[in-house]
Amino acid sequence: MKIVGISGSPTKSGNNERIIDYVLDIAKQRGFITVRIFLSEYKIAGCNDCGLCKDKKECSIKDDMKKLLPLLEDADAIIVASPVYFGSVSSQLKAFFDRTLVLRKAGFLLKNKVGAAVAVGGSRNGGQEKTIEAIHAWMNIHGMIVVGDGSHFGGIVQKPFEEDNIGIRTVKDTIYKVCDVLDMIK
Repeated sequence: MKIVGISGSPTKSGNNERIIDYVLDIAKQRGFITVRIFLSEYKIAGCNDCGLCKDKKECSIKDDMKKLLPLLEDADAIIVASPVYFGSVSSQLKAFFDRTLVLRKAGFLLKNKVGAAVAVGGSRNGGQEKTIEAIHAWMNIHGMIVVGDGSHFGGIVQKPFEEDNIGIRTVKDTIYKVCDVLDMIK
């Protein structure tokens, strides 16, 4: 089974990318195939609501999103990490989310995939839960099976990620939950 990890940060080698590498390493140790998507490496424009995807599985915008949609469609689970930008996800991640409309219009192609979220803030209460709510909303709109860390919403981290022992525990618990649910589904 395949788990796709998405870093929604524009910052190369930042907390979100390191978190995605961290959770995908755990998933690999559990025997899962992993794929990483770092939005810092791609150019993705926002949706322009042209309506082309209403009638066919195609987007009128020609950018890197065309490479990423098949990776999502092929996944069994998706874990998304975002920095907290003004109480929500980064604009790069929001553009990415909006552009997945083509998968919804083509027959809910993300439906029943397992989904989980991690958010990184500048302080313990830096807007992480609201950011995770935005990620979960995207997952719910696609009909995904949304999981948290077993007792809360998901990975809640304060930067720098490696120094936040409480946050690391929630991140570990979140990827363990994703792997456990995939094991139950097999």
